[in-house]
Amino acid sequence: MRKYVVVGVLLTFLVVEGGDVLGQFTTKGIKHENKRIAGYKGTKSKFGKGKIYNAIGFSLNALNYYGDLAPSPSSFSTDLSFTKPGFGVSYTHRFGPRYSLMAQFMFATIKGSDNESADKGDLSNGIYRYQRNLSFRNQIEELSIVAIFDLFENEQTYMSRVKWTPYAYLGMAVFHHNPQAIAPATDLQGNPLTDAGNYVDLAPLGTEGQHSNLASSDANYGIQPYSLFQMAIPFGLGARFRLNDVMDLSADIGFRYTFTDYLDDVSANYVDLSQLSSPLAQAMSYRTNELPGYPTNPQASGIPGVNVQAGYGSEHPDNKRGGKKDNDIYMVTSIRLTYIIKATYHQAKFR
Repeated sequence: MRKYVVVGVLLTFLVVEGGDVLGQFTTKGIKHENKRIAGYKGTKSKFGKGKIYNAIGFSLNALNYYGDLAPSPSSFSTDLSFTKPGFGVSYTHRFGPRYSLMAQFMFATIKGSDNESADKGDLSNGIYRYQRNLSFRNQIEELSIVAIFDLFENEQTYMSRVKWTPYAYLGMAVFHHNPQAIAPATDLQGNPLTDAGNYVDLAPLGTEGQHSNLASSDANYGIQPYSLFQMAIPFGLGARFRLNDVMDLSADIGFRYTFTDYLDDVSANYVDLSQLSSPLAQAMSYRTNELPGYPTNPQASGIPGVNVQAGYGSEHPDNKRGGKKDNDIYMVTSIRLTYIIKATYHQAKFR
């Protein structure tokens, strides 16, 4: 009996003291764990294969042209009334938290006209452009690859990408172009032209003497034919917005700095019109006589019976048809809808 009393007392002591020790251990453990979690800063997330994704896109574009047939000599001069539409299809590869590569094909048109853009009341610049009376359109087929740099990082999968981010882009492009203009009713001697009223390709005509036998030691003459395949540097800024798990909407504005001054078929000086390849080439090179009342200051040309406006349509170092110091530029404003495809991330499945 005495033995049972001793055992009971010991058990009671162990239960009471053990409970206090376990309670203290649990409380300390919880506090320690909470403190450790609160101070945990995590490890840097890597943009691994599971976060890489691709997207296809379609864009509607608006193009503006900057060149010799702009309203004024300023590099920033353009005629907004000649804003022309275009469209593009793209493929984007997302390979980093801020970085993507986008390949795009774009078809678009640019246009310019002295008659419609020049201010003939501006006697310093506008009257020259008005009297020059040149015009063009150019349909451009462009293939570009640009690197896109996001301002806001996206360290997660495409499902958790940021709601929106500004971005910048820079890249390279190759494009095919073909400057054209509407042929007048007659040539410079008054004979009807078979192409009257239709767009004709300007490059084969050599309107600045590219296909003639003209020769001169002056750097303004003896120019070579220009290529219809050219390169450009695309660059610009924009913003991208998440619409849902797999669709984004982007808007950007950018420029294409080209390595040609012949998007408008205008760059150098007038040449001796009689040396051009055909009556059509002569009529497309010099168009001042199409203006009512011109020439106001007539001067003999190399074509029998044809007078031209002094300073236009004849070979002289001061008779500038365009300015060859600056290459042409076109601006592209885009709205693009993209759809994410072939994402490697898969949501967990529960049974």
